[in-house]
This record gives sequence, C-alpha cells and structure tokens, in this order.
Amino acid sequence: MNTITSTNFNFPGQKAVYKGKVRDVYTLEDDRLVMIVTDRLSAFDVVMPKGIPYKGQILNQLATKMMKATEDLVPNWLQATPDPNVAVGQKCEPFKVEMVIRGYLTGHAAREYASGKRSLCGVHMPEGMKENEAFAAPIITPTTKAESGEHDMDISREEILKKGIVSEADYNTLELYTRQLFLRGSQLAKDNGLILVDTKYEFGKTSEGEIVLIDEIHTPDSSRYFYAEGYLDRLASGEPQKQLSKEFVRQWLIQNGFQGKEGQQIPEMSDEYINSVSERYIELYEQITGDQFMKADISNIEERIEKNVVEYLR
Repeated sequence: MNTITSTNFNFPGQKAVYKGKVRDVYTLEDDRLVMIVTDRLSAFDVVMPKGIPYKGQILNQLATKMMKATEDLVPNWLQATPDPNVAVGQKCEPFKVEMVIRGYLTGHAAREYASGKRSLCGVHMPEGMKENEAFAAPIITPTTKAESGEHDMDISREEILKKGIVSEADYNTLELYTRQLFLRGSQLAKDNGLILVDTKYEFGKTSEGEIVLIDEIHTPDSSRYFYAEGYLDRLASGEPQKQLSKEFVRQWLIQNGFQGKEGQQIPEMSDEYINSVSERYIELYEQITGDQFMKADISNIEERIEKNVVEYLR
C-alpha cells in the first residue's frame, strides 16, 4: 500500500523546512506553519525503514479532534486541517522540554523502577508498587527535546530552572496546562472505556508571548492507553494490561533484539507485519475517538496533499 515517508513540497510563500521523526514542518512567509504528518514510524528515537499505511492520517485527525476537545482549557497553535495528513497553524517558538505526565507505573517509569530507582526526574516513586499500578496522583517527568536522531533525556524541574531552559513563571504555566490536559484526556478516555495511562505534551510561545499547545495530543504515538474493563483483575493477577499505544511496536522490537542502542540492527518488517501495525493504529483511532475511521484516498498522497494545501492557502 502507498505511504508517505518523505516530502519535498514547495508551497507558495515557503521559506524554511524542518524534518522531524514523523512530521515535516514547512514555514511560510506569514509565519504560518504547514505540518505534514507522514507515515513514518519512530521507536526508541529511531525512524523505521518502512512507513505504516494511514498512520499519518490517523495521528493528524486524532490530534485535531483532541485539540478541539481541549481548546477551552489550553490555547493551541492549530488553525486548519486542509488535508487528512496536514495541519496548518501559527508559528511558535517551541520550549526545549517535553512535558511527560504519568498516572501509572508503566513503560519507562516501570523499567526504571524495576532497576531499583525510586526517583524519576526528581519525583519520588513510593516503595512496594506493582507494574501498571496507579500513582496516588499523576507525576510530571519532563524530558529534554532532542534533535532528530538523538535521544530525549530525563530532566528534573530543578535542572530545567537551574539551566535556564524555561523560566520559572513559564514552567509553572506548563505544569498547570499539563495537569489540566491530562485530566480532560483521562475523562475523554474514560468515556470510551479506556484509561489514559501516560502522555506527553509540547508547548510553544507565540510572537505575542502566549503559551500554546503544539504538535500532537493524546495520540497513540504520544500516549499510552489501557482498556478499563479487566484492568483491576489483570493488575491483581500480574498479567500484562490490554493496551492501546505504540508500546506493541516497542515490545516487538525488543523481542527481536532492538532497543535503539549502538550496533543493534532494526529487524526486518514484513508486509504482513506492516499491515498488522496499520490495522492496530486504525483500532486505536476508533477506540480512542468512538468514531469509525474513514480511509483517505492514498493512490497519490503527495499530489493530494499539494492540491489541498495550495487551494487552502489561496
């Protein structure tokens, strides 16, 4: 199936291009950004060699829905989505941290806990917790925002302020917005029979100095969800939780000897495996939103995107 894994557009008024792990961002002369969400798959901060059909559309449409569902709480950068894979919005200066918030001991936090650590990003984790157990209250564990090809690193609030990465006043706003968004996201998940386990948010500052939400929100690439039904039974018996997130890709890679470490080879991804990942992303979308996923025409994705974006900009 057709996928879009690289872009090379030349939009009217274009003056710069930035290519991230999954998104390609085109800056226009009027300080608008055209963000193309590709079908690239990233895990352990490494981009996999093959794209996943419909992944970009799923992430873009899900992020759009979630931004609209939270814009009464936190302002965001988004202005329009002229194409299933495209978001257009206001140019911002991104903060150089990602705000990770965790409601449960799972994923990276659980791996650190299992290694004997009881502090993550300067936040205490109590003794005697089981993997996938809820924290008494969600914890914020920020990371640095790495350049493409590099790893994000855990960092504490104290280090962020000491190094002057974010001012104290701005960081207080980032924490407040992070908690408000997580609370709303948790309620939206609950409405669809899910638990929002952990997620990350990225913020930027507009030319007017307003702090806004940017990038993606509550997608399976940035968030982890458990099915609410059976959660407590699985926790009590020590079984793995039934989950919706990109973690299934990470686990497959770990089982096949890859964790993004030097010298490790990315395992071969067969067409059958690629299509199973695509189906899983569609399942994620439908479960998280409660809506049926409508596949866009992918016969010529680049042509479709160019036509839709140019028509919108006119």
